[in-house]
Amino acid sequence: MGIGEWFLLNWFNLFSAIGIIAGLWFTAFSLRSETKTRRIANLLTITANHREIWKEFLTNPKLARVRDAAADTAKQPVTDAERVFVTMIILHISSVYYAMKDELVVKLEGLRRDVAQFLSLPIPKAIWERMKVFQNDALVRFIEECRNWK
Repeated sequence: MGIGEWFLLNWFNLFSAIGIIAGLWFTAFSLRSETKTRRIANLLTITANHREIWKEFLTNPKLARVRDAAADTAKQPVTDAERVFVTMIILHISSVYYAMKDELVVKLEGLRRDVAQFLSLPIPKAIWERMKVFQNDALVRFIEECRNWK
């Protein structure tokens, strides 16, 4: 049997296989493209949430001590407003951590440094120490690694 005769007998199977392979390739390409789009959309959402949290800091004078490296929590205890604000930031860090862990967002290169700098400040550090017992072990490990990161 020659190639021409084989083609006449199997043309339908050949085109069906080509169609299936093309469909699978198109599906894989579309899924990859959608994943990239979703990661960018998630990054934009994280950025918007970050902006909203820090807008609160900039518009609320009661939060001025949060970023003060010389704040003394022994002389002047953490206020409720400071506790709520720092808790929102820690919850935001948690969301970003889990989104990155599940590859739902592009990797944020400066996250470890940002977490380390913020949680080294006296007020955020004091609040973190009190609330870390209520967090998932994986998040606590991540934040502690950040705090010890150089």
